[in-house]
Amino acid sequence: VQLVESGGGSVQAGGSLRLSCTASGLATSNNCMGWFRQAPGKEREGVAAIKAGGGSTVYADSVKGRFTISRDNAKNTLYLQMDSLKPEDTAMYYCAVKEAYYSGRYWHCSPEYKYWGQGTQVTVS
Repeated sequence: VQLVESGGGSVQAGGSLRLSCTASGLATSNNCMGWFRQAPGKEREGVAAIKAGGGSTVYADSVKGRFTISRDNAKNTLYLQMDSLKPEDTAMYYCAVKEAYYSGRYWHCSPEYKYWGQGTQVTVS
């Protein structure tokens, strides 16, 4: 399994970026996926997540209304659209995958993220 992030960069406050995470060795449609970030001297925090199957989403309070997580299963790619960026959004951003299983009615995510990308840097000034 390999996850490769791209799309990071430097942007002024109020600007936008779209991060991509292309997966190989697994299907994005059948896994739960998330975006995390870590700023220097701070703990890693979850930013957004999307469930397998129908793809329900959750967001950290700090990014609600500004960030949107989505995926294109045909391209096996996860996205994070980031709008109205703030300096406090500056961090290394990582995508990650939790394995999922289908019970026959619902998709269930495993408790732990198993696969991680190498990260892409976002700097907001």
